[in-house]
Amino acid sequence: MTDLQIAGSSRTARTATPAALPSDAVAADAGPAGRRRSGLLLGLILTGQFMAVLDVAIVNVAVPTMRTDLHASGAALQLVIAGYTIAYAVLLITGARLGARFGHRLLFQSGLVGFTTASLLCGLAQDTGSLIAFRLLQGAGAALMVPQVMSLIQKTFSGPARARALGIYTAVLAGANVVGQVLGGLLVSADLFGSGWRPVFLVNVPIGLVLLVAGQRLLPELPVDRGRRFDLVGLLVLALAIGLLVVPLVLGHELNWPFWGWLMLAGSALAFALFVVVERRIAARGGQPLIHGRVLRAPGLLPAAVAIFLIMFNFAGFLFAFALHLQAGLGLSPLDAGLAFVPLAVGFGLAGLNWQRLPARLHLPLPVLALLGLAGSDLALGQLLRSGGHLGIGAELLLLVIGVSSGASYSPLFARALHRVEVADAADASGVMVTMIQLGSVVGVALLGTIFLSSVNYPAPAATSGHALAATTCAMLVAAALAAVLAFRTRRAAALG
Repeated sequence: MTDLQIAGSSRTARTATPAALPSDAVAADAGPAGRRRSGLLLGLILTGQFMAVLDVAIVNVAVPTMRTDLHASGAALQLVIAGYTIAYAVLLITGARLGARFGHRLLFQSGLVGFTTASLLCGLAQDTGSLIAFRLLQGAGAALMVPQVMSLIQKTFSGPARARALGIYTAVLAGANVVGQVLGGLLVSADLFGSGWRPVFLVNVPIGLVLLVAGQRLLPELPVDRGRRFDLVGLLVLALAIGLLVVPLVLGHELNWPFWGWLMLAGSALAFALFVVVERRIAARGGQPLIHGRVLRAPGLLPAAVAIFLIMFNFAGFLFAFALHLQAGLGLSPLDAGLAFVPLAVGFGLAGLNWQRLPARLHLPLPVLALLGLAGSDLALGQLLRSGGHLGIGAELLLLVIGVSSGASYSPLFARALHRVEVADAADASGVMVTMIQLGSVVGVALLGTIFLSSVNYPAPAATSGHALAATTCAMLVAAALAAVLAFRTRRAAALG
């Protein structure tokens, strides 16, 4: 049985009966009017997701202009970039739990208000101190908004409609990273009305306002569990653990890996262990832990989640290292560098949207085959560009293959991770998955970025930059191979009918 059939039959038989699902989930396939409304809803929430991902990439392009305009130090600029990611990663699980408690509609709209307001304040900031503070606020808004996207997909779409929604979700993740590079380059180069870097933040404001108005009409009022108590202790311990992990990873290289960073990483491991102990004790007392063990025990979720972590580790880390190679190593402009990523994004999006069109017999082995293809194409690209030559048709084709391989593994693994999660646990599962995606991206940029930057010190010859890229792709090969092993472990869960 294929993933799509499982999502549409097995899961439906267990949890997706009309009595068990909100009316919107049934209406999603109930004629043209229902399909149109569900399509508009999907467009609304995925645009919010798009903005949140876009804001990581778009700011990187504006850093040189910010440095000149604000007379900012390297550490301050690193905090401008990292502040958003830190707040975003730390609060994702919290945002998911708040959505289950107070309603996904309310939390999506509240997060969107915070994100849009913070974007305006960032665009108007007059110094780096206030810009860093507003970036933290922007990340917090995104953390409230983004977990509701996956929860709404889980609760308002079923069967083939859910499979299509998850495919589009995959395309959005890939597209936002590349569009961020290109749009950032366009906006900074245009220097609209002498505004320099500020439009990279202000562009979110009109989009956010349109989404807020549309959300009042389109976002469904789904049942909430107001009787569910908050696991405040678990919430604080998990936030501490993620914070101790993320902060040194995003700041470590810029600050030359200080001793306090290693202490924080060690403290993170202890805090994660403490979180497991706290959650088990709460569950043993009959309480309501932040992440219930049954969510993690859902067939296929844990190995699929870790495999997706590794896929995003590769994808985000490669974007970072390859952008540096193109701009600092080969001397391309930010716009030209962004355009070089187009085959990668197109491949990721097309594979994510269309993998279920493949013959049913290929669905089960697809993630493993795609990840093995990803490992091989990573290595081939690194060796092709090792000498520091400019991109040719061979490199662009390999970028396309890397994108296709990433999308063809990510999308079916995401479906396997969630298709046997109970509707009542959708918010918790969404929080776990979105957090794994974000942590994979952060760790990928930190570790692969460190491998790349430890091998080259710009300004440097293009060949030196090419050798650094080749070393980075070797590490990517290892990550892709580990992900393939984990993907193989999800086959049994995917075969359950």
